[in-house]
Amino acid sequence: MTIIETAKITSKGQITIPNEVRKILHLEEGSSVIFCLGKEGIVLLPCKVVPELPYTPKEWEKIKNIISEKSRVYKTIKGAKKHINGIC
Repeated sequence: MTIIETAKITSKGQITIPNEVRKILHLEEGSSVIFCLGKEGIVLLPCKVVPELPYTPKEWEKIKNIISEKSRVYKTIKGAKKHINGIC
């Protein structure tokens, strides 16, 4: 099945995906799509965007430990480095 639809690009570079195409791809308000550029042209595919956490649970635990530490004053750099290495 080949479907040919047209759409105009707005001054902001936006287009409206034709209704028939949205129905076929099950796209609705808030849906995400991927644009793939190939030799034959552009392919539009529906996709799901999954948020990625910036830190692993282990890294979050280290961050919480660092935050919960009371301020300390070190007499030497060696002492400060020893403490930091113990946390990380």
